Amino acid sequence: MSRNRSTADSPWLTPSQESAWRAYMGLSLQMTFEMNRQLTEDHGLSLADYSVLVALADSPDGRRRVTELAAEIGWERSRASHHLARMSARGLTDRTVSTTDGRATDAVLTEAGRAALDASAAGHVDVVRRLFFDGIAPEEVSTLESILTRLRDHVRTNGTLPQPQ
Repeated sequence: MSRNRSTADSPWLTPSQESAWRAYMGLSLQMTFEMNRQLTEDHGLSLADYSVLVALADSPDGRRRVTELAAEIGWERSRASHHLARMSARGLTDRTVSTTDGRATDAVLTEAGRAALDASAAGHVDVVRRLFFDGIAPEEVSTLESILTRLRDHVRTNGTLPQPQ
């Protein structure tokens, strides 16, 4: 990524930017692996399943328009739709005509989906706490939250996926 030395008019990252980016990428990939492994082994859920279940559980009445759900978790609508079809086949979610727009589809959290989320939450939180938060000082959490929230909002504003509503 750095290709020799970076200058103000260079397209390459500075050494400090490159180091930070590689650390982030390594952390992101390894955390995704660890969370997915734990959820799959312990509960038969993927991290993608868990992300959908959490987003639906946080929604009023456990339902959300598919386009809004996709935007919230950072997916394209087609990916969300295909994943919801697989989750529906397992009884974790359902898809119905939207209560607010008859042309749209709502994803709905089923009782089985809520039970799967409830059963898996403690183990997931344990992995996140042990591998992520135990690696930083408690007084650093608010700084990290501020930086990550600002970066997430920047990507949502400047990226190509629709913004969550």
